[in-house]
Amino acid sequence: MSLKAGFLEGLSFTGGTPGDVFLWFIETLLSPVLWRGAVVVMDNLPAHKVDGVRQAIEAVGARLLYLSPYSPDFNPIENLWAKLKGHLRAVEARTPEALHEAISQGLTLITLQDVRHWFTHCCYLILEKRLCPCG
Repeated sequence: MSLKAGFLEGLSFTGGTPGDVFLWFIETLLSPVLWRGAVVVMDNLPAHKVDGVRQAIEAVGARLLYLSPYSPDFNPIENLWAKLKGHLRAVEARTPEALHEAISQGLTLITLQDVRHWFTHCCYLILEKRLCPCG
């Protein structure tokens, strides 16, 4: 998510998140849309810490911050998941294909206003083009 552009990139697949798939996502989908000075905030999922993730993000001039363990309240993406899950419950997709389509459709419902609100809700302050966790 970006305070400039809203939802940036996503990837939907069946199962958990293997490190190699997450690294592919970072290198192929996320890094190309990052900018110098961007801050990428992640939780401590093991896939988020595989070799190459930090390097791919920092190679474009962005910065990687990991949240403290067990702190989902400070992760704005949790609010995105809540909104997306609400959409999925309403759509009631019953096949893998319908679920994939519902996820894609649900992500288009994420607005820039949502993203800005979620960052504020998670105690992030926006100061002159910088994103700073409060505390």
